[in-house]
This record gives sequence, C-alpha cells and structure tokens, in this order.
Amino acid sequence: MISVQCGSALAAHLFSTVGPGGAAFLRLAVGALVLLAVWRPWTASHGRSEWLAALLFGITTAAMNLSFYAALDRVPLGVAVTLEFVGPLGLAVAGSRRFLDLLWVTFAAGGIVLLAPWGGLHLDAVGIAFALLAGLFWSLYILLSARVGRLFSGGSGLAIAMAAGSLALLPVGVVSAGASLLDGRVLVVGLGVGLLSSVIPYSLEMESLRRLPTRVFGVLMSTEPVVGALVGLIFLGQLLDVRAVFAIVLVTIAAVGATRSHHTVPIA
Repeated sequence: MISVQCGSALAAHLFSTVGPGGAAFLRLAVGALVLLAVWRPWTASHGRSEWLAALLFGITTAAMNLSFYAALDRVPLGVAVTLEFVGPLGLAVAGSRRFLDLLWVTFAAGGIVLLAPWGGLHLDAVGIAFALLAGLFWSLYILLSARVGRLFSGGSGLAIAMAAGSLALLPVGVVSAGASLLDGRVLVVGLGVGLLSSVIPYSLEMESLRRLPTRVFGVLMSTEPVVGALVGLIFLGQLLDVRAVFAIVLVTIAAVGATRSHHTVPIA
C-alpha cells in the first residue's frame, strides 16, 4: 500500500509536464516491459478465450489508472483513494441482504456524502466523478483479475494485460504529453512510478497472498484510504480538513467491516 500510494504521489509531480494521460501511460508501459521480461508469455501457447480475457483485463486496467490519475489531478490523494475504494467495497457486499452489510454500505455512503463539494468543502466535482469512475473500473479489474489468474499460469496473463493496457493508452499519452515523453527526467520519474505503482506492489501482493488468508489480506488492504491520506500529507502537503478525515474514517470502517463479514473477498 505504501509503495502504491508513493507511486501515486510521484505521478502527481508529472502532471504538470505530461498530464494524467502521460503519467498513466508511463506507469503501464514500465510495468509491461518489466513483466514481459520476467514472464515471457510468448513462450507458451494461449487460446482465443485466454487472449480475450487478458486484453479486456488490460483495457480495464488502463481505464482504471487513467480515471484515477485524472481524479488525482483535481482532488487530494486521500480523497481520491477513498472514493475509488467504493468500487471493491460495493463488489464485496453486492447482492447481500444481511443487516451488517447494509450497515457497511450506509457507512460508505455517509463518507461519500461528506466528500461531496457542498457545505464549505471545496473539492472539484469532476475530480470526484473521475474517482468514482475509477472505483467502478477497479471492481471490474478485480473480477477480470480473478479470471485471468485462473486462465494463465504465473504472471503471464498480467504481463499480456499490462502490454495491452499500455498500447491502449499510447494515443492518450502522446496527445497528453507529446515530446515530453522523450525527456530524460520524465522517463526516470516514469520508471519510478511504474516500479512503485505496478511492479513492486503486484509482486508483494502475490507473496502476501501465499502466506496470509484472503480475509486477513482484505482487512489489511481496507486501510488503504488512510495510507493514501498520510502519503498525500507527507509527500504532497495535502492537509485535509476534519470533514474529509471523518469521511475517510467512515469508508475505512465500512471496508474493514465488509471484509471481515465475508470469508471470501475478491482481491486485486
């Protein structure tokens, strides 16, 4: 979580040069190059359904990252992560009629309402919309991640997906960044973003899931909005007011509660 959020904070420093689209492209391109080199998916044969699943996974990943960076360009990191987390939280309680799950949904809804740009809280409405859209793509990402994990061995499917996602974002990155994508400083920072946001956390998640029950892993991941707020404060100087902090606490409680209420929770 610290790696991902530090990667997001580093990406925010690229926005003035390459824009959110350029930063999202660099993140996926670096991740794709590293994962392709490690897993070499071309050495195994894959069927049509496998390729289709990986391509859909990659396009969804690209849309999720682009939406999140567009949100991060307009609202603080802790707020963007909190709103985005509504996606997997909704997926965790989808279809449930238990009172506890309805309670967690109410907590999360309360957090969203508190983050709405009214009553003196000056947050960009477009940024909020992009963060919620990123949450929708995150829930789709989780479902497709599980499918790709079943169809491919190791990280081959992820490598193909990252390559497909970076190709999908190539036009966006070129339009957003232009010749800045060839700037040495931009490439070095982009390398850091890709390593911190994709390569390192994906590897750590796989190792964690080999050692921890999924339920425990899900509870730990539920604290990500808090981590995002702290990283935003330390590295971006984004000091949140009491109302925003309370909203983050509500969504975190909802995420932890929903995760603990289920024995099996889909995790990215």
